[in-house]
Amino acid sequence: MSDIPVLTTDRLVLRAPEPQDYPDFKATFSSYRSRFMGGPLNAYEAWMLYAAEIGHWDIRGFGMWMIHARDDDRTLGMAGGWQPAGWPEREIAWIIWPKAAGQGYALEATDAARRFFYRQHGWDGAVSYVDPKHLDSIRLCERLGARRDPDAASVDGNDVVYRHPAPADLRDTRLAWAIAREIAHYADPKLKPEGAPVD
Repeated sequence: MSDIPVLTTDRLVLRAPEPQDYPDFKATFSSYRSRFMGGPLNAYEAWMLYAAEIGHWDIRGFGMWMIHARDDDRTLGMAGGWQPAGWPEREIAWIIWPKAAGQGYALEATDAARRFFYRQHGWDGAVSYVDPKHLDSIRLCERLGARRDPDAASVDGNDVVYRHPAPADLRDTRLAWAIAREIAHYADPKLKPEGAPVD
């Protein structure tokens, strides 16, 4: 996994998932927090999903990064690209550990991941598959400029599809400025982020 790129932002380091990161992953996917992502999972299911996260990079050439805090290296969640068997399109996906929620980490990580896939992998777009009851994820999609696409194929008919803006729509635009501004608000302890938390 040494060829998986490392991404850095003001507060975060996104790098390959490692064996030592598994306990936090298992705890989250065994909890109610994962109810909108197929959970809660038993120990075997959590192990298999984590193995799939790692193997996805080799099979697809992209995948999910483990999100680490730059200041103390603790893990905060995962974010990146996801397209297992049965997924109609490439997805931008994320999950934040319960104790790290509400601090804008999902916004900062998904913005960095999307920019990387657009610039380095040549993606011309992406989607996010969201449970319609998962309001936090819907808010995050909207903050990222994604809009619901009722004509897009869903994974299993129980999710809604949010289509992310194309690369040109994020290049030197008001949307890109707004995303950067909100991330900066989360990063500055003197400022209060606008709107509801997005992770």
